Amino acid sequence: MTIDRTLAPEFKTISKVDVIKAVSGKLSNGIDVHSINAGSQEIIKLEFIFKAGMFYQPAALIASTTNSLLETGTKSFNANQISDGIDFYGSFIELGVGQDYACITLFSLNKYLTESLRFIEEIVKCPVFSEEEFRIHIANKKQKHLINSQKVNVIARRKFSELLFGVKHPYGIDVQDSDFERVNINEIREFYSKFYQSKNCTIIASGNLPNNLNDTLETFFGNKDWGVNVQSITRTAVPLQTTTERIHHFEKTDAIQSAIRVGRIMFNKTHPDYYHFQVMNTILGGYFGSRLMANIREDKGFTYGIGSGLMSLVDTGYFFISTEVGSDVTQQALDETYKEIKILREELVSDSELETVRNYILGQILRSVDGPFALADKFKAIWEFGLDYSYFDRYFNAVKTVTPEDIRNMANKYLQEKDLIQCVSGKKTT
Repeated sequence: MTIDRTLAPEFKTISKVDVIKAVSGKLSNGIDVHSINAGSQEIIKLEFIFKAGMFYQPAALIASTTNSLLETGTKSFNANQISDGIDFYGSFIELGVGQDYACITLFSLNKYLTESLRFIEEIVKCPVFSEEEFRIHIANKKQKHLINSQKVNVIARRKFSELLFGVKHPYGIDVQDSDFERVNINEIREFYSKFYQSKNCTIIASGNLPNNLNDTLETFFGNKDWGVNVQSITRTAVPLQTTTERIHHFEKTDAIQSAIRVGRIMFNKTHPDYYHFQVMNTILGGYFGSRLMANIREDKGFTYGIGSGLMSLVDTGYFFISTEVGSDVTQQALDETYKEIKILREELVSDSELETVRNYILGQILRSVDGPFALADKFKAIWEFGLDYSYFDRYFNAVKTVTPEDIRNMANKYLQEKDLIQCVSGKKTT
């Protein structure tokens, strides 16, 4: 067959996205295991997820420090032995903490899964939290904190969270310099003993899964309850304390740039307006061809990049616009940002622009389910919110059928200027 390369490929719209679904089961001790068997490479990803994010910490630094120290030494291995052992088998470990969850992730070759899990079992069940490792970690973290605290984008991000959620809300607590002197090893051990245990653990497995995976997981994590204090974790919603003032400026006299955050408390992905709002957000600032990018980067040259997004958290969500601009054009950038929002409220999006954004979003959905690890991320994104796979069908159908009127309605309903909190960090100019 001869291909005529002078002709562009035929354009096709995406009519359906097939998602390989997770198969759910339980270990003998009740741990939920969600498995996605896909891919051709003999590689597996195991995620051990705990309700141990920053929402659950009694004070700043505790959740992240606990998670980071897990791999610095156990009853059987010191930090070097863990690192060298994992490397020897070609495996890799990632530790991470978000607002709601903490995670220990293992990437392993199937043939060395058992050997790699011996280290993971020790990390999860038997960390020692030595004083020396704790002091080193806190010293390093404090140094990074002091450096980052001089950056306008970091200041804006931290202050914006405080303004949205309140300084005492778990989502809004900002790390202070004094926290590094306050936090102690006993707080870390206590947090670990409460949250890192079998009744608070979920496992997500993805990849070309070995046939004996369930038996292997049962051997290491399922044959009995484990943890210092084995008990179910309950979650109590905390009232938001969102600021009632709209305009906020945090002065940094030596800054040559200003960091801008504009946004408001919103909903998360369980809300019925989530899908249409996401389309509207993409038009405004959710991709490289967005209106904010076209105006403030391409036309005005005020920034290298500007974007907007809708962040989902377990208890709530928030909308944000984020950029950094020269101090001398801060107000102009803000004016143009509000101008683009006003246009969305007052004018209908053209059919051609909506079709471009529609195809972009559908293409992103298609790309986001390419491969077993991406499929696991997609599953985790609904599992965290108690949703099922019908979420993707609703999202796909909403994107396919959204109208210009729907977009304008979303902008009028949620993007009134009086409802948007403005946070700027940098040098105030007249």
